[in-house]
Amino acid sequence: MNPSVLAVGAWLKNAACLVLDGRAHWSPVHGDLSDPAACAALEASVQALLLKARIAGAPVQAVAHDLHPDFFSTQLAITTADALGVSAIGVQHHHAHLAAVIAEHGIEGPVMGLALDGVGLGADGKPWGGELLWLDGPRWQRLGHLQPLALPGGDRAAREPWRMAASALHAMGQGDQIVPRFALAVGESVAAGVRQMLDKHLNCPMTSSAGRWFDAAAGALGLCHHQRDEAQAAIALEQAADRALSLRPDLPPLAGAVLHADGRIDLRPVLAQLFDATDADATAAGFHLSLADALAVALITAARQRGIRTAALGGGCFFNRILRQRTVRRLVDAGLTVYLPGPPGCGDAGLAVGQAWVAAHQLARPTTQPPALETVPCA
Repeated sequence: MNPSVLAVGAWLKNAACLVLDGRAHWSPVHGDLSDPAACAALEASVQALLLKARIAGAPVQAVAHDLHPDFFSTQLAITTADALGVSAIGVQHHHAHLAAVIAEHGIEGPVMGLALDGVGLGADGKPWGGELLWLDGPRWQRLGHLQPLALPGGDRAAREPWRMAASALHAMGQGDQIVPRFALAVGESVAAGVRQMLDKHLNCPMTSSAGRWFDAAAGALGLCHHQRDEAQAAIALEQAADRALSLRPDLPPLAGAVLHADGRIDLRPVLAQLFDATDADATAAGFHLSLADALAVALITAARQRGIRTAALGGGCFFNRILRQRTVRRLVDAGLTVYLPGPPGCGDAGLAVGQAWVAAHQLARPTTQPPALETVPCA
């Protein structure tokens, strides 16, 4: 009999999921757990799902959660597991995104996956978000990732795309361009302060986030300097690209992406072309196509090396139609079968079923098998 597992989701667009006798039972979407009302709703949903399991005669055997220790969902999972006398099982965020696709489609055997989003805590304690993973049952390995960029000001950089553009300039050895390019938009003292932070590596954690690369591109093109709404910069960038591609569907990708031997997918040479672009829409399109092609090449290369014919795509960045369609087309043309998230969507609202799937497989895994977590360090 399949183990009964409760998963509590992550932080954004939170939803919980109970896997009972191999079937997923979802709570409503609670929203972001920065809202106390969403936290209260998650607590109520957890109790309702536990009751459902008891009524079915299949009490919960484990509670799965994100690796981030400060999430309310993580703390609730640990408290709930302790009260039940069962294990609390942490599942890496991007592993869960791809496991959700595997669970929804009933995929068996090894899978190569791309998980792209704004942020998720990596197994090394750093913020990830542009990940190439190998998965087989509960086992996984990080094979590659987008070139990390600094987050000047930490979380503030996710709200101010110009900071990510400044970070990219600095990473390209052009830190002296930060003040001239952004002083008019944000103020000379603020721009100079960010330059100093980057020079001194002060409050500048590194991230492989695909979402932050989209922010850097939007900031470089001047499409968005400050975000009022989630993914505002990425949406503006996609809209610009869509305008160009609707007029010129054969626009080429920007050249310059590099796949390094250590698995880094380096877009700095691509992004460098955005800062002095004369046609923002066409350049936004070229960036999208270059990113999709670079990711596809990295996955195809890794899949061929390991004899894998199946690919999965997950994470909120795949709401981007241009990125999704281009990546899928490149993978299919290479002979891969590609799976996308089901009805819960590719974002965090559908994450919990992946957490539950991983935890259920860990419970069922014989102790003689290799450990569930295998990673490579983030360069």
